[in-house]
Amino acid sequence: MTPGLRRLYAPRSIEVELGPDGTPTAVEGEGVETVRERWSVDDRWWERAPLRRRYFELAMAGGRSLVVFRDLVSGRWYRQRA
Repeated sequence: MTPGLRRLYAPRSIEVELGPDGTPTAVEGEGVETVRERWSVDDRWWERAPLRRRYFELAMAGGRSLVVFRDLVSGRWYRQRA
């Protein structure tokens, strides 16, 4: 990346609580009202560091929408802004 520039909408590490089925029930302490959509991305399988993610579009208890994903390689959770 060019010095002085920053990446827009970079994923931010977050804390996610899960239900017994592995679905998010809370993000950063805020409850999840419902899961609107879920999808997976498997890409760059030919590279040394493949991209493997499971995404969730969530309706939060406070009324906002949020997209989170779990990096299936590292196991970490992230928030993704579009």
